[in-house]
Amino acid sequence: MKNLIIALLLPLVALAAPPKVVKSEAEWKKTLTPAQYEVLRKAATEAPYKGEYTDNHQKGTYYCAACGTMLFKSDTKFDSGCGWPAFFAVAAKDHVILLKDDTLGMQRVEVRCAACNSHLGHVFEDGPKPTGLRYCINSISLKFKPDPK
Repeated sequence: MKNLIIALLLPLVALAAPPKVVKSEAEWKKTLTPAQYEVLRKAATEAPYKGEYTDNHQKGTYYCAACGTMLFKSDTKFDSGCGWPAFFAVAAKDHVILLKDDTLGMQRVEVRCAACNSHLGHVFEDGPKPTGLRYCINSISLKFKPDPK
């Protein structure tokens, strides 16, 4: 947790930050399903082991379901047993925002899309090498595009 908190406090240099996506809550409600809206805009959590991408093992790229920003590559996905898709690294560090999250009586680090500020999930320091991180992400927050064959 200490390293993640330090990372939150350090300014990040954005080399290729995604363009900002700004919509009213009414616009988000029109473009997202009710379940997506609850997770992406209200920071709810989908039920574990129920998400579309929990057991996805295809090669490809994961994008924000709300705005289409590239978030994760399949070669960083691993089976963590947590019930949600887990990744050890983001596709580009400036495509996500990390925020301290003290809700529900826990100390966690929330992961949000840097372009549209949508809730994606949380990151923990119990992942595999090389990063030691586990980005635990709601499937409903993602859209997957397989690599061309």
